[in-house]
Amino acid sequence: MALFGPSGGGKSTVLKAVAGLLEDVSGTVNIGDTLVLSDKLNLPTEKRNVGLIFQDYALFPHLTVEENVAFGLGHLPKEERLERVTEMLALIKLSSSRGKYPHQLSGGQQQRIAIVRALACKPNILLFDEAFSNIDPQFRFELIADIRTLLKDQNTSALFVTHNQDEAFAFCDRIAVLNEGQIEQIDTAERLFNYPKTRFVAEFLGEGLWLRTQVASAHRLSSELGEIAYCGESSIESMVGQYVDIYLRPHHLRLEFSLDSKIKVTKERFVGQYFESTIEWFGQSIKVRTVYSFLDKTVKIKVDTNVSAVFLEHPSAP
Repeated sequence: MALFGPSGGGKSTVLKAVAGLLEDVSGTVNIGDTLVLSDKLNLPTEKRNVGLIFQDYALFPHLTVEENVAFGLGHLPKEERLERVTEMLALIKLSSSRGKYPHQLSGGQQQRIAIVRALACKPNILLFDEAFSNIDPQFRFELIADIRTLLKDQNTSALFVTHNQDEAFAFCDRIAVLNEGQIEQIDTAERLFNYPKTRFVAEFLGEGLWLRTQVASAHRLSSELGEIAYCGESSIESMVGQYVDIYLRPHHLRLEFSLDSKIKVTKERFVGQYFESTIEWFGQSIKVRTVYSFLDKTVKIKVDTNVSAVFLEHPSAP
């Protein structure tokens, strides 16, 4: 599960509260069936059986890979300790590196070592604090996929703090969107993106265009951009005649040349498979993906697909 949101939203504070790194904190925290924080209890970190993974890896530079992984296993007999280390290194295919030191490994390898060091202690949960932000983007999502598979195979829960949407979507089953200390929505990535519950969630997960519409029927909306088919989860049948806002993402829109339009493409850049055209519409700036160049051309905006979006009722007509 990801704790996802803007800086200052409370993500790291929640993580620290779960980890037991905060003293002046109120509330209740259960890890599995174990109560670790209440008005009368605040278990120290070492008694919570959590694994902590940081963005700077936190490996001991003077210890070998084997010694780093074995660091938290001092309570085990030597033979069992070596067996656990061997098992952990085999999971991440770094058995041949057990005698190396951290500086001899790549960033991705160091992070793998940090993760299996935490896993070796069989924690109830792993806590990731921006754990992949220092990894080269070229290899980051390969590492994320590998670690996700590893945690699934080990049946280990994880709480993952990030402000990177791509990381949250790739790594986590569920995502909690935090805003100024409040959870706006907890859901899967697909549902957050397609069925946001609030304006904040809709806007935070990607830029778009707010459009005021009038409910024409249970599945149709009328707007300045024409008729729009509605396929959202909420029923709007009882709202016929009322005005609501919908949030259109760039993939909902397409542009067409128009000589009599006042809408003009002001900026444009080619990003590989398409052009990203920027238009201004009633004070809103939005980027639309286009196959052709529309730079300095006047265009019409067309809604190209069915829409599921945030709806907000308005008391009067626009």
